[in-house]
Amino acid sequence: MTDLDARWYAVQTQPNAETRAVTHLERQGYTTYLPRYLKRRRHARRVDVVAAPLFPRYLFVAINVEAQRWRSINSTLGVSRLVCNGEAPATISASVVSQLRAREDERGFITLERRPLYAPGDTVRILDGAFAASLGLYEGTADHDRVAILLDLLGRKVRVRLDVDAICAA
Repeated sequence: MTDLDARWYAVQTQPNAETRAVTHLERQGYTTYLPRYLKRRRHARRVDVVAAPLFPRYLFVAINVEAQRWRSINSTLGVSRLVCNGEAPATISASVVSQLRAREDERGFITLERRPLYAPGDTVRILDGAFAASLGLYEGTADHDRVAILLDLLGRKVRVRLDVDAICAA
């Protein structure tokens, strides 16, 4: 298969089976691309950073439909189906894949823009810690992973810096 003849297509995977699908598709000789990013995950009062698919349950596969037996993709372990328009696979523009790859860092993860979730002055609720369930005013971002909140304590406003995941909209 030459790269000029292959085109990109979307594959829908089974839940949480993206890496399994990539492994089995590559064993069959297909070229795959699974865009991933680093996701912050909270569990049991801990915050972990884990690799997660950018498009959950989807990945890209390069296929030469003239030369490859592409219908075998539907019966691959971890795959639900090849996304099709009628009977033919639905083509993904090569520029989509190249633009995603251009946003990858040196480790191969897509870098996402961090936009503030709240505007200054928004009321937020603290989820855990010493001030759990307290309401405060969102002031802004303190650094990459922390935010500044103004709490009304003992009749005056006190600035508290918290983890981004420790607050939600009130």
